[in-house]
Amino acid sequence: MVSATRKMIDCRWFPSETQCSLTIAGTEEEVLTVARQHAVASHGHKDDQALVEALRGAMRDEG
Repeated sequence: MVSATRKMIDCRWFPSETQCSLTIAGTEEEVLTVARQHAVASHGHKDDQALVEALRGAMRDEG
C-alpha cells in the first residue's frame, strides 16, 4: 500500500461573505481539482493560474 501524505484546504481559512465552512481532503491533485471547482462555482473566483497557485499555497498536510 502506498502511503501518500493527504492534503487539505478549508474555506474557513479565508474571509467569506457566506462564511463557508467546507473542508476538502485527499491527494494534492484531488484537493486542487475540487477546491478549484468550488472556488469558481461557489465563491465567484476566476479560474486561472493565479487561483491554482493560491490554492496550492494554501494546502496543508492533513492531521
